[in-house]
Amino acid sequence: MPFSPISRLGLATGLAHGADQLALAALPLVVTLGLGGGPGLVGLLVAVQSAAWLVVSLPAGALIDRSEKRRWMVRAQLLAAACLAAAAVAASLHQVPALGLAVLLGAAGTVAFVLSGFAAVPLLADPAALPRANARLELARAVATLSAPLLAGLLADAGQAPLGFALAALCALLSAILASRLPAMPQAAAERPPLGQAIRDGAAFVWRQPYLRAIALCAIVWNMGFFVLMAVFVPYALTHLGLDAAGTGMTLSAYGAGLLLGALVAPRLAGLLRIGTLLTLGPALSVLAGLALLAGPTPYGMLPFAAFFLIGFGPMIWQIGQTSLRQVVTPPGLLGRVGATIQVAVFGVRPLGALLGGWIGAGWGAEAAILLVPAAFALSLLAILASPLRRLGSLEAAMPVSG
Repeated sequence: MPFSPISRLGLATGLAHGADQLALAALPLVVTLGLGGGPGLVGLLVAVQSAAWLVVSLPAGALIDRSEKRRWMVRAQLLAAACLAAAAVAASLHQVPALGLAVLLGAAGTVAFVLSGFAAVPLLADPAALPRANARLELARAVATLSAPLLAGLLADAGQAPLGFALAALCALLSAILASRLPAMPQAAAERPPLGQAIRDGAAFVWRQPYLRAIALCAIVWNMGFFVLMAVFVPYALTHLGLDAAGTGMTLSAYGAGLLLGALVAPRLAGLLRIGTLLTLGPALSVLAGLALLAGPTPYGMLPFAAFFLIGFGPMIWQIGQTSLRQVVTPPGLLGRVGATIQVAVFGVRPLGALLGGWIGAGWGAEAAILLVPAAFALSLLAILASPLRRLGSLEAAMPVSG
């Protein structure tokens, strides 16, 4: 039986994210083991690679809105494949500047693919089917995120760390082939304002549209708290929760389990619950998780494990619900720019959260920094409860609302 367009897009998405996550995992291994670099060089190259999400998103979103989505996805993954293959060569030849440029452009290809895919989903699925369609994409993304570091580590352990980039290039090429088999999706934007004006129009729409504004505020504050947690959890777990290194690793793995289960059950929950309830559930479970982390040592680390599971499970359900809602309330000609605006806001706040957690942890201890986590999660919940989102019954009910 042939794949449906959404199934094909889901596979292409999984491969695209697999390529990106393989490159992200391989980079520090290559620099440390192959190039003899220290933390400074690792941090610099990882920052260069991650900068694509901030630098490329806004102009790419504006260009995607005035272009055919399938063409963008194919070209983006061909760019990623070529650049990741170049990264493998540069790593083998110990050419650090070329390696940095290659991973930056490879990540730019992923950025363009992600934004194109977000804009393509409502063209391939009916509004009622959006939660199921987005759940497929999020499940593929979660599997790629969890498996890529393992593959990169195995290659590095075999003394072949640069092959991580070669495998990433192959994944990106396969993603491009799958994307080329999608049906054509005509461009939606009839007008072509100057690029700067187009970007400003997208940001203004996010701020004016009440549902999108609440989603953006919730995501920004939640990500701030999550990256505070990522910055301080290991020392907090080792000194305050009584966990050893193995227990800490097991606790962190619960986050991935929550992501996978959340992606699997989200479509069923979307059929049982109001969309407003679904969007409240993610931040509410995060608040419970943040409070559980404050409880101190528990037998076998049960509460921290449960907390990280909830931090994966609840926000994954929220992610699928809010993505579907964004696709419903956003005019087709603005989908790329709306996705880019929220993406830049979220990725921009992540390093700030990590820096804030590290600064407070260094000055007042990890126990002080961890207090910010439930506080930030509570503010993300407040952003939903104080908005019209909490009263929203269905995706269809949101369709007439516009900014």
